[in-house]
Amino acid sequence: MRAFCDVSLVFGLFFLFWVGHGNANYTIESYQHSKHPKPKFHGGSHNYGDALSKAILFYEGQRSGKLPGSQRMTWRRDSALSDGLSQHVDLVGGYYDAGDNVKFGFPMAFTTTMLSWSVLEFGGFMGGELANSKDAIRWATDYLLKATAHPGTIYVQVGDPNTDHKCWERPEDMDTARTVYQIDSQHPGSDVAAETAAALAAASLVFRKSDPQYSKRLIHTAMRVFDFADKHRGAYSDSLRSGVCPFYCSYSGYEDELLWGAAWLHKATRNPTYLNYIQSKGQSLGADESDNIFGWDNKHAGARVLLSKEFLLRNVKSLHDYKGHADNYICSLLPGVSYSQAKYTPGGLLYTMPDSNLQYVTSSSFLLFTYAKYLSSSKHVVTCGSMTFSPKRLRTIAKRQVDYILGDNPLKMSYMVGYGSHYPNRIHHRGSSLPCKANHPQPIPCSAGFQSLYSNAPNPNILVGAVVGGPDSMDRFPDDRNDYEQSEPSTYINAPLVGSLAYLVHSTRS
Repeated sequence: MRAFCDVSLVFGLFFLFWVGHGNANYTIESYQHSKHPKPKFHGGSHNYGDALSKAILFYEGQRSGKLPGSQRMTWRRDSALSDGLSQHVDLVGGYYDAGDNVKFGFPMAFTTTMLSWSVLEFGGFMGGELANSKDAIRWATDYLLKATAHPGTIYVQVGDPNTDHKCWERPEDMDTARTVYQIDSQHPGSDVAAETAAALAAASLVFRKSDPQYSKRLIHTAMRVFDFADKHRGAYSDSLRSGVCPFYCSYSGYEDELLWGAAWLHKATRNPTYLNYIQSKGQSLGADESDNIFGWDNKHAGARVLLSKEFLLRNVKSLHDYKGHADNYICSLLPGVSYSQAKYTPGGLLYTMPDSNLQYVTSSSFLLFTYAKYLSSSKHVVTCGSMTFSPKRLRTIAKRQVDYILGDNPLKMSYMVGYGSHYPNRIHHRGSSLPCKANHPQPIPCSAGFQSLYSNAPNPNILVGAVVGGPDSMDRFPDDRNDYEQSEPSTYINAPLVGSLAYLVHSTRS
C-alpha cells in the first residue's frame, strides 16, 4: 500500500471516491484501427466536478517558492527561496513546468494564458473552484510581474536544465545551479516576451472586477512587454541556445506569439492600436497558415479562434477572415473531412506526436468547446468545403477526447492522477517519486534519487490532478517512470483541460 505524507489527503481522496469519482466499468464494444475510428464504450457518466477540482489542485504541487498557509498539497514544502539572488533580483515563486525543478518562462506564460482563457470562457461554471483557479493564475502572474519588473530586460528562466536533468532530487533539496536566463535588446526573445504579454493581458481580464488595481498593473506591464517583443525581434532560443534547447526551443518562430499577444491586448484594452496591428500584420505573422498544432510553442490556432469571436460576436468586419481561418483549423481535426490532418488511435484519441501527446488533446478540445460557444451564440456553423458541422458536433468530439483521458479508453485507465480507481502510479516527477520531507527530513543528494527514478514501486506522494503525457499511437501505456514522453505531467497539459471540464460540469447539470 502506498505511504501518504498527509493523512488528511487520505480521507479527502476517500471522500471524493465515496461521493462518486466518475469511473465506471467500461467495456469496449467495438473499435477499429483507422484514421478516424469511432470507438464505443458502455458505462456511466464522469464526475467532471471531481476532475475539475483535481485538475486545479495539481498546480499546488508545482509551486515554487514560499508556500502559503492555505497550501492543500501538503507533502510539498518551500523551495528555491533564493531564486534570482545571483542577478540581484527577486525571482522567487512561479511554477516548475513538469517533473523537473526548472522554471521555464515560456511554457509557464502559456499555462497562465490558458488558465486565464479557461476562466474567462467557462469560469461561470466553476462554482467554488473559480477562487482556486484564480489563485493558480495569480501564483503565476505574481512571478511574471517580478520577471518583467526591469524595463528592457525579461527574466525568462531560472535553473540550468542540463545540470538539473543530471539529478533526481526533490525541489526542497535541490543544490543544482539556479542560473538566471534573460532576454534584452541585444539578446531578443519575441516569442517568450509576447507570450508573457498575452498571459498578463488575459489575466488582467480575470481580475478586472475582483481586483481592479492588480488588473491595471497586469495590463500596463503587458503593453510594455509586448512593445519590447515587437521592437526587438528574434527567437529566444537563438539567444539562449543550450539553456532552453532542446527543452523548449521556439520551433515555430516568434510570429505566432506576436499575433497571439496582439489578440489578447486587443481583447483586454480595446485600444485601436492593436486592432490596426492585427489588420496590417496578421498575414505576415502567419494568420492563414495551415498548421494544426496548438500548444506552448505554436499559438496560431488559438489566435484564430480568439480573433474569430471579434467577427462572430462583435461584428468587427475587418476580422471576417478569422472565421475562415478558425474553420480551417477546426476542419483539420474533424473525422470525415477529406483534407483533415488529424490522426486517431484505435481507441479514438487524437494523436499528434509521441512526446506528451495529451497536451495537444487538451488544447484542441478546449478550442473545440470554445469555438462551439462562439458559433452557438452567433448562430453559425463550421464550413469544411461542401460540408458543415454544427457546434453540437464540435462539442461531441471534444467531450469524447476528455472522456478518453478520464477513463473511456481501451485500458480503462484515467490519465489524471487521483481520478478514478485506475490511474498512473509511476509518473515522471521528482517530488512525487521521492519520500516527502515529513517522512524523510534529511536531504536526498543529487545522484541518490535515481534509485527512485528506476524503481518499480509506486510514487509515494500522490500528485493529485496531474495529467500525464498519455498513451502511444496504439493506446498502450507502460506506466514507466523513466518514460518521460508518456509519464510526465506538465502545467500546460492541465491548463486548457480546466476550461473543458468546467464546460462539461455545466453541460452535465443542464
